[in-house]
Amino acid sequence: MSELGLRLRHLTFHGPQRLPSSVSFGPGLNVVFGASNTGKSFIVDTIDFMLGGRGPLRDIPERVGYDRILLAIETLSGDAFTIQRSTGGGGFMVFEGMFSTELPKAEGVQLSEAHSDRRAENLSSFLLAKIALSNRRLRKNKRNVTQSLSFRNLARLIIVNEEEIIQQRSPLSDGNYTADTANSSAFKLLLTGTDDSSLLTEKSDGPEEQGREGQISLLEQLIDELRGKIKELAGSPKELNDQLEKLENSIARQTNLLSVTEDDFKKSSSRRRELLRRLEEAQNRLAEIGALVERFSLLDQHYVSDVRRLEAIEEAGTMLTAFTGKCPLCGAEAEHHSPQDDCDGNVEAVAIAARAESDKIKSRRTELKSTIEVLQNEARSFNRRLPRLESELDKLSGQIEGVLAPNLRRMRATYSDLSDKRGDVREALNLHATLADYEARRQRLAAEGGELHDINSDVELPSSVTDKFAAKVLDILKHWHFPNVSRVHFDLKMRDLVIDGKNRTSFGKGLRAITQAAFTIGLLEYCRTNQTPHPGFVMLDSPLLSYREPDGPEDDLGTSDLDDHFYNFLANMPDDRQVIIVENNDPPKAIEVSRHAIRFTGTIGSGRAGFFQ
Repeated sequence: MSELGLRLRHLTFHGPQRLPSSVSFGPGLNVVFGASNTGKSFIVDTIDFMLGGRGPLRDIPERVGYDRILLAIETLSGDAFTIQRSTGGGGFMVFEGMFSTELPKAEGVQLSEAHSDRRAENLSSFLLAKIALSNRRLRKNKRNVTQSLSFRNLARLIIVNEEEIIQQRSPLSDGNYTADTANSSAFKLLLTGTDDSSLLTEKSDGPEEQGREGQISLLEQLIDELRGKIKELAGSPKELNDQLEKLENSIARQTNLLSVTEDDFKKSSSRRRELLRRLEEAQNRLAEIGALVERFSLLDQHYVSDVRRLEAIEEAGTMLTAFTGKCPLCGAEAEHHSPQDDCDGNVEAVAIAARAESDKIKSRRTELKSTIEVLQNEARSFNRRLPRLESELDKLSGQIEGVLAPNLRRMRATYSDLSDKRGDVREALNLHATLADYEARRQRLAAEGGELHDINSDVELPSSVTDKFAAKVLDILKHWHFPNVSRVHFDLKMRDLVIDGKNRTSFGKGLRAITQAAFTIGLLEYCRTNQTPHPGFVMLDSPLLSYREPDGPEDDLGTSDLDDHFYNFLANMPDDRQVIIVENNDPPKAIEVSRHAIRFTGTIGSGRAGFFQ
């Protein structure tokens, strides 16, 4: 059993107003499984971040309030230390001993984020020293220029996230063509224990080469930054283009629905305005009729009073005409009375005039009553129509406020969300386009300087070694009951496995995930068996994808027993190996109840809901 290696023990988030959130790991097999969106993949990203990854960490809501992370590690020889880092990134503090829920109180050692072979005060050099890989060199290009081994060269071979595990490229490639040579050199170092320190550079770098290397270095920094942003915001260009197409289709459908809903809203609003106008006009007219009827009723009372007065005059005149005494107007006796000469009054004429005036007023009163009756009929008509108008208005207002307006707001919000998502996807595609442009520029500069990756000549991987490695992978796949596997070899040109004559990258994503897992675990097994250097642990995110999201029938292992044999093989590995599996599907019962199996339920109040509880 090797005494060189590391074992992850505790990963803990701390915050001033937060209770610590922690997970623990032990020797051998560790499994984190359960519901989606509970922080399982976040654990993988965080461990990579704590081992020198630049990040940034995903900005998930549950992380708010936490400001530092602790990663406790022990060596196989018994030493223990804890790495502390801010959630915002930057440098590290390292403390002796293992800390989890309690923060270290002793003074630690500050280590920088960037690897350097000139100064040891950086995390990469610290970790490499723990596994006896200090001051190793890796071949960088075909001119035998070398670079210092960084722990990040090893991290990509031992930590495989859910995106990398299904990539259609060699496990030794991260898409950075100029880094492929160094990646292959790191692979050779683990297989053979031999680095490239003995290589002699063919020629020294002149000013032109130095300028070119400076440009390449700057481009690589920009590329790393873009990759960090892309990792945080986006998926692959194909996924983004598919997503953009779906968003465009959704936006088109939403636009049509929104147009129809807006038309319905406008029509209903216009109808409501029309009803309000008619109701207001009817109410105004009804009020006007009420005022007119009131005035006309008062006028009728005056007419009644005038008729009564004229009837009294007429009656009095009739009585006076029959009177034989003195004249009531001039006081003359009847026999001496001469109306033409002595009396201005003509009682009979007054009576006749009063009767005529009375008849005229009665005629007017009749017309007035007819007018009042017309107005009252009009008022009754309005009183019948008003409740119907009010009812229709209330019903329409209820439909507008209760159905149409909320639907319109929801549709506008949905349209806005879709537009925002489309903008995010386009931004991500622009980042990919910018990344591709930077990589193309870097490739051109590398080609001009003779540094372009040449898979045929850059790194010499002895076939005797790669054959033994391939045999180890074949043995693992057979133990896992990988379907119909009989031959595996390592293609020196492709820097990848060929399984039964088929390139590993030609399988569906589910089987690519399993074979990537076999590559990673096979490397750990080979190094431990042959006593070559290895960090001692591996971490795999979603290796059993073919059980969950197969590409097709050939990629679907849902009816096979590969998962049982996968877990059983890992559970029986010696304690100087540590394997951490992150999966959605539940492992076999015997694994599920083991001490180092962690289940996230996704439901608060039922077990452990997620990483942040």
